[in-house]
Amino acid sequence: MIEQFFSQNQWIILLLVVWVLPWKGVALWKAAQLKDKWWFIALLVLNTLAILEILYIFIFSKRKNWFQKLKLPFVNK
Repeated sequence: MIEQFFSQNQWIILLLVVWVLPWKGVALWKAAQLKDKWWFIALLVLNTLAILEILYIFIFSKRKNWFQKLKLPFVNK
């Protein structure tokens, strides 16, 4: 039944790919630049229709930069 739906509506798959691919690319790029190994692996492996990628870009990657600006000895090693 679901195979029949997607075979008749292939534009949905194309739309999902066009939506997810840029978000995944930006999130992976940010994770690599910030050396977030575990985030990089999670973003690469998990497919959450760009929800996890958007959260990483706008929330989690900013949090690390904010901690680094504090110049706390136990955070900035």
